[in-house]
Amino acid sequence: MNAAEAGLPLGEGPLRGLVVIDVTRVVAGPYCTMMLADLGATVIKVENPAEPDYVRSFPPFVQGGHGRASAFFAQYNRHKLGVSLNLKTSQGQALLRRLASKADMLVENFRPGTMAKLGLDYEALKEENPRLVYVSISGFGQTGPHSLRPAYDNSAQATGGLWSFNGEKGRPPVRVGTIIGDLSASFYGAIAALAAVMHARQTGEGQLVDVAQQDSVVTLTEHAVVNFTVDGVVAQPLGNDHPFVRPYGQLACKDGFVFFGAYTDKFWREACRIFGEPELIADPEIDTMEKRFDPEVYERRVAPVVRRWCADRSKAELEEMAGDAIPLTPIKTIDEVLRDPHLDAREMFVPVDMDGVSVKVFGSPMKLSRTPVRAAGAAPSFGEHNALVFNRWAGLSAGELERLCAEGVI
Repeated sequence: MNAAEAGLPLGEGPLRGLVVIDVTRVVAGPYCTMMLADLGATVIKVENPAEPDYVRSFPPFVQGGHGRASAFFAQYNRHKLGVSLNLKTSQGQALLRRLASKADMLVENFRPGTMAKLGLDYEALKEENPRLVYVSISGFGQTGPHSLRPAYDNSAQATGGLWSFNGEKGRPPVRVGTIIGDLSASFYGAIAALAAVMHARQTGEGQLVDVAQQDSVVTLTEHAVVNFTVDGVVAQPLGNDHPFVRPYGQLACKDGFVFFGAYTDKFWREACRIFGEPELIADPEIDTMEKRFDPEVYERRVAPVVRRWCADRSKAELEEMAGDAIPLTPIKTIDEVLRDPHLDAREMFVPVDMDGVSVKVFGSPMKLSRTPVRAAGAAPSFGEHNALVFNRWAGLSAGELERLCAEGVI
């Protein structure tokens, strides 16, 4: 029985009909599968009945119909079907193999080797489903001398180089203030998974998709790699400054801070006019971008000007003055972001139901004109869809389902 015949909900997006088994937890993995669900895939989230996804215990919490529920969990698990299954048991392993034999994709984020010990790695599952796309997201990848090391987001930021040059100039480095290793691995996981699905649909041949958090972070280091390979320069913390582009950074204003990035000749001319100093356009010491990039010239001639332009004006005033003419934007606090009319117009904050309570979370940045992404929806309560998935889709009888529940397999 296929997903539609079994009554599994099918999304309305471009991935309608794609069935994904989600054996992931925390963020590096759940976010990947959530993006697929937003795009219309049917995602079945598998959790251990003795040890559900850790983030169900992460704050903030709402009081749902069955007690305390994690809004953090809701943010990364919307649109998914929730089932419980103990993969440490032979019956649980057999049932997951049955699910994988009917699915298009499986995503897991255990440490390399874990799924193999359970008999549930790609090599095992492809025997039953040659078209299966098997996505493995881990800290250091499936191969290489460090592949078995445990990892968190901070592990990737540290070993991928990003941590080493983030922070204030002349001070110890600071981690990026979000889980960029988890998030970037999820992005690459989703992209690679869809490429593999396309190949599978063309050839009937699935494959293993190997995405490492460390690898993902390395690709986010912008100038650092090429600056070292070409000039031998090791990136250091620069605070809010750019390595060579000027003016391009944070400036203080009357009620906070703004980003000022009018560094090109075109934008510099516009800025001089907007702030009432058009004579600076022809100033021979700062009339070209190359001259303004010079650190000594910038600090002596340009920095005092742009600081003066911003110091006595509010964020709102500066944003209004800049308009569509120059890149000058307020550095918004998260409450200001949530009140941003532009983000509201782009539906970037949506309600997700969590155990009967509506939680506002971020929406989807993917905007498709013909097959719109769905973002608002619901996150599953623990084991909510056991009967639908195991009985209706996988074909377990009601008696088998009841027995496995009693034995702690489900």
